[in-house]
Amino acid sequence: MNKVSITGPDGGEVIELGPARMRIMEDGGVTEHRLGIGEITLAPRSSGPPQHRHAEHDEGFYVVSGTARFTVGDTDHDAPKGTLVMVPPGVPHTFANPGDEPVVMLNTFTPDLYVQYFRDLRDTIAAGGALTPAATVEVMGRYATTPATDFA
Repeated sequence: MNKVSITGPDGGEVIELGPARMRIMEDGGVTEHRLGIGEITLAPRSSGPPQHRHAEHDEGFYVVSGTARFTVGDTDHDAPKGTLVMVPPGVPHTFANPGDEPVVMLNTFTPDLYVQYFRDLRDTIAAGGALTPAATVEVMGRYATTPATDFA
């Protein structure tokens, strides 16, 4: 019999990361690591991670509410509610919330490699560390992700 996972509105693993909140809804356990899914809530007027590239996974963002700003290389794209952004491996990207209301996005990782990145960031904070850009980049490096310094 196949395993089915149902994660309700208050379910999942919640990871608080300063102005960002990640709710892991599928950590790869049900999908045999083919897919990870999280819900990101980004506070108003806050930035996301340093611009970066993933080498081993695709990343998707579906904007559930608010308007996110995605930076891809040198280009900014405003992504209002209902927008899907798919980022294949190797493409430099980051996101931010320039608006006055929270942004909520469904975030996918194929395969689920990057789910552990958020847990490692949580552990960095729990150990008394700050989520500086340098600390974030160090954790990214554990998951085949590098900063896109040519666009920083």
